[in-house]
Amino acid sequence: MKKIVLQVATFLGALSCFGSSTAAETRTALVPLPSIDDFTNGDGWGVGLGLSVEYETAYEGSDEFELEVDPAGGVQWRNGEHLFFWAGEAIGWRTLARDAWLFQTSVGYEEGREESDSEDGRLDGLGESNSGVTLLLEVRHALVDDWRYFLDGRVLTGEIGTLGIFGAGTCLGCEPNGTGWEIGAAVTFHDGKYANRDFGVNTRQSIASGLPETDVDSGYRSIGVNVNYRNYLNENWQIFGEALYEAYGSDVSDSPISRNDYEAEIGIGFIYVF
Repeated sequence: MKKIVLQVATFLGALSCFGSSTAAETRTALVPLPSIDDFTNGDGWGVGLGLSVEYETAYEGSDEFELEVDPAGGVQWRNGEHLFFWAGEAIGWRTLARDAWLFQTSVGYEEGREESDSEDGRLDGLGESNSGVTLLLEVRHALVDDWRYFLDGRVLTGEIGTLGIFGAGTCLGCEPNGTGWEIGAAVTFHDGKYANRDFGVNTRQSIASGLPETDVDSGYRSIGVNVNYRNYLNENWQIFGEALYEAYGSDVSDSPISRNDYEAEIGIGFIYVF
């Protein structure tokens, strides 16, 4: 996994040497962070359409990996320090306050795990986990004027339970147009409902699958690191990449559903910004 991350980082770095600095430089993102996309040019509508290719674990706790192609980009409308967006299965709003506080809220749909997610049949008998509408609340705070260092807090809650993420990050070589490298580290916590959605085994599932009944307590879930990259290749084409490594806590790792004590993914994509 480390070798793959290094190879992709080298590839992205080489591509950035060919990026054009013309019209892309005139764009000013809401915040200069690669993980927060902004397809507008300061005000008005912004549209970005593209594709990403990801190599990732097949489901939470899986030791199987799969290659997946997903749409990328979204539709946005910005008015000063307010940005409304629609991306994938989420619609939301971001705003910047006092140049140092980024607030975001969005409503999305979280799909559940299916038995067919495991090609090796390791989910047979478990059925489909809950899907549902979720509400995301996020706050980021810049520790310095250029957002080189920041703190991040997120809460995802809804029918499927509640997940909390608390972390910090740094932006390397980031530009006002939202390009550059971003590295972050985070600790996650979950309530019992969210924990058992991914790693619990109830009585019915135990009988059908042969796995022992398991009830996962709320509390600490994992610790992880993530890397984000974004760059304009020319006036309209944008390349982005991301990598994630998340190490589970003992309660999650001890679940019979967990075949690995970590989750990992790496991806690369292209977006055409209109």
